Amino acid sequence: MLIELGHFALILAFGVAIVQMVVPMVGAHRGNAGWMAVAEPAATVQFLLVGFSFAVLTWAFVTSDFSLQLVYANSHTDKPMIYKITGVWGNHEGSMLLWMVILALFGACAAWFGDGLPDRLRARVLAVQGSISVAFFAFILFTSNPFSRLAVPPLNGRDLNPLLQDPGLAFHPPFLYLGYVGLSMSFSFAVAALIEGRVDAAWGRWVRPWTLAAWMFLTVGIALGSWWAYYELGWGGFWFWDPVENASFMPWLIAAALLHSAIVVEKREALKSWTILLAILAFGFSLLGAFIVRSGVLTSVHAFANDPERGMLILLILAIYLGGALTLFAARAGAMEAKGVFSTVSRESALILNNILLAVSCFVVFIGTIWPLVAEMLFGRTLSVGPPFFDAAFTPFMVGLAVILPLGSVLAWKRGSLAKVRTSFGALLGLALACGSLAFAIQTGQSALGPVGVALGVWVVGGALLDLWWRSGRDGWQVRLGRIRRLPRADWGKAIAHIGMGVTIFGIAAMMAWEHEDIRVANIGDRWDVGQFAFQLDDVRQFQGPNYLTTMADISVWRGERQVTVLQPEKRFYPVANMPTTEAAIANGVLRDLYVVIGDPQEQGGWAVRIYIKPFANWIWGGAILMALGGCFSLSDRRLRVGAAAPKKMARAVPAE
Repeated sequence: MLIELGHFALILAFGVAIVQMVVPMVGAHRGNAGWMAVAEPAATVQFLLVGFSFAVLTWAFVTSDFSLQLVYANSHTDKPMIYKITGVWGNHEGSMLLWMVILALFGACAAWFGDGLPDRLRARVLAVQGSISVAFFAFILFTSNPFSRLAVPPLNGRDLNPLLQDPGLAFHPPFLYLGYVGLSMSFSFAVAALIEGRVDAAWGRWVRPWTLAAWMFLTVGIALGSWWAYYELGWGGFWFWDPVENASFMPWLIAAALLHSAIVVEKREALKSWTILLAILAFGFSLLGAFIVRSGVLTSVHAFANDPERGMLILLILAIYLGGALTLFAARAGAMEAKGVFSTVSRESALILNNILLAVSCFVVFIGTIWPLVAEMLFGRTLSVGPPFFDAAFTPFMVGLAVILPLGSVLAWKRGSLAKVRTSFGALLGLALACGSLAFAIQTGQSALGPVGVALGVWVVGGALLDLWWRSGRDGWQVRLGRIRRLPRADWGKAIAHIGMGVTIFGIAAMMAWEHEDIRVANIGDRWDVGQFAFQLDDVRQFQGPNYLTTMADISVWRGERQVTVLQPEKRFYPVANMPTTEAAIANGVLRDLYVVIGDPQEQGGWAVRIYIKPFANWIWGGAILMALGGCFSLSDRRLRVGAAAPKKMARAVPAE
């Protein structure tokens, strides 16, 4: 009975979404306050209904109700409780229901916290958000029903994909969805503004918090996925330019560009058309990611489903919403006249260059991701676009972005001064080059990537700190430090996010340039050197875990005569899923990671062992944490959460049409 109630709540939420899509939009057109007011309770009721539906599905997984097809296909009684819960979204149908919960949550938040918005804009935003819900409710109810019953319930299930039975990946999809779906709010604001034909500084301020929240969640989600790939897949890398990795990275790049572009709209009322276009494209790339993950047209270890028919329906949703929004954009673009005038040397110009670099880098990733599919469809050729292409084509744009980032932060609006920038950044430039030169001198016969990464990291981090110092005035250092502590949270958030970017750039460059790798067959008792450490295979044993069989090795690590640690890599086998997994053993450190993987036994005796020494690996994810923390600081600034009251009063004074 409870399952049927969950299904009925989902159907009822579909009906409420239709009301939310139609009634407030018509009310905004007619100037009918009563009809516009329907948007707020509709958004709340929709969230409560779909939330109840999701809770019912979660309860079915927790209680192992194998009468549900979804529970049978993705759970097992022996599975630990945390993975029973995360199994709810470890599949196509459940993940789509999670998508709907988050979509309804963002709509409800716009209703709950949108008091500063003009009534008509608020009604239209919620109506557009409701229309997105309608499309996905139709998709999930007619093609991906999570409440399908089995006629004869089995005694046990097939278990969840073993690769998904991991804490890192348990939280990776929810954060990604918060980012993906969060960009729907930017899309709704953009379409609502196009319908009204008005984009101004107040609109720029209203759209920024939603974009910032989505970008922040995407940052955390991507970092969790990268971290999971690093320690779970056993290949020693953190990013492979996999199509699904790219699917999350592309909207992150566009959202970053949108954040910076919205600042120009808010401060100078310039770049209006460009900002609207970015808001549309950001959500478009989110839908493209959903298509890549669920269609099976591009092979990926991360894919939830392999169903081209359902993938085509998502592609149809993408075409309708992206095509409709772009058509509306083309019709209204002429009404979005930019008011701000600025010189070539100004913060506006730096932000434009920032946007160009981010947008072009996103386009490069898009081409590399989609080209194999295009080549197969049009030319009948099977191509593989891998890391060499992305590294060569993408890296120059990120280098350019890192170079321009500190300069743009300190240039004045409208008309900047290069002389002032040269005076302030001369010492920082010298420091960055000196650090890069030192790294180049220390390393012997290795890639220039490491020294370049050191120089760029110092440049970006130093630029963020220098920006804070500039904002503190020209008094004594004690007075300036006091002012820095009292700076608005948005300023601190920007600095922390930029510092995180610099730390991540340094971590990626250092790890890729200076890592050591050793692959060999080792017998028990063998000892060998890798870099500054010695490794010894002490033992290999087998035992049974909660729902798997494992082969575990004991590998002691020595530095000189001192034993540093004992690492225990595993090779697991999940009988129910009939699938092996690799569990790397990692000794984490601030300056380096020791990374060990045990492989299969060899016919001639011994075991395959892979060892990596990865310098500054954790700085990659530490930088991502700082970027997300910077987003939190900015989001907590009251100036970003309170809309201007004046536009709302003006909107209420407009007579009914």
